[in-house]
Amino acid sequence: MLAVGCDQAGYTLKLEILKYLDEKGIAYKDCGTWSEDAVDYPVYAKAVVQEILSGQADKGILICGTGIGMSMTANRYKGIRAALCGDCFSAEATRLHNDANVLCMGARVVGPGLAVKITETFLETPFSQAERHARRVRMIDEE
Repeated sequence: MLAVGCDQAGYTLKLEILKYLDEKGIAYKDCGTWSEDAVDYPVYAKAVVQEILSGQADKGILICGTGIGMSMTANRYKGIRAALCGDCFSAEATRLHNDANVLCMGARVVGPGLAVKITETFLETPFSQAERHARRVRMIDEE
């Protein structure tokens, strides 16, 4: 399952991503927010992270205005490897090389068409399992 969250700036883009997930039959939990009313983005980043860390979700998607605040917040948690992606190459590379488990995007940076393609790339790209990449991921996750 996938956990998806956003702040008010990412709300409209989140709806586009949820539409894509529905069309593809991809299970998800919507962790909010549910409107364009102002909220504090760390609340929603934490909600998505908790779904992953508890084992309820395998991956997450976080959307705010730039994606920066969400990625900074998510990466504070051990075991979370959140990547801010504004293009498909980065989404593919972060899955292949970093085994990223959270995709962050900026609604004021990428449009809906590109965001869907980035999401698709992120979700369809497996971790390479190459020893050098696995070693580096272990190093990231160490205290």
